[in-house]
Amino acid sequence: MKKLSLILMTLLLALTCAACGQEKGSENMKSTTKTASAAAPAETKTNGKALVVYYSASGNTAKLAGTLAAAVQADLLELKPAQPYTAHDLDYNTPGTRATVEQRDESARPQLAGSIGDLKQYDTIYIGYPIWWSLAPRLMYTFVESADLSGKKVIPFCTSGGSGMGASGEALAAAAKGKGNWLKGREFSPSASSSQLKAWADSL
Repeated sequence: MKKLSLILMTLLLALTCAACGQEKGSENMKSTTKTASAAAPAETKTNGKALVVYYSASGNTAKLAGTLAAAVQADLLELKPAQPYTAHDLDYNTPGTRATVEQRDESARPQLAGSIGDLKQYDTIYIGYPIWWSLAPRLMYTFVESADLSGKKVIPFCTSGGSGMGASGEALAAAAKGKGNWLKGREFSPSASSSQLKAWADSL
């Protein structure tokens, strides 16, 4: 009888120990799972996209804008006037031509063809243009006044036949009336290299 009781007590003790071991193992698994979850890397935040906006009458600024967009991995947006400029319109040697009249008129705002779209996805906007009579074409004023550049880094760049960039960037910034964080721009040759443009963009 005593022998039978001893056997039953031994079995009961063994079952109790096994149950304790399982419960402890379960707790260890829960603890490990919680730790692994806490140690998971946070979602990486990506920088906003860049956009190169440009107007080109002869193709020089278009070439430069394309090289810049590829160098900084930016989207590209070409601005077009609702009424295209003819060669006669752009003849600065002839008084009274369309571009001459517009450039002398601070209030001139040629209409854009189509919509500029939603710029919310961009945090950096490069604005490119040729120099006309020491200024950006009045079409660019139409753009900066109609686009919402709030909170964006805005960087002007240009091509020029010899007069240089002058204060064209500052004039556009003034027309934007406080919208955007405008940086100092720069003139480039239409054939500027990708590495040259990338180095400039990285320095800003």
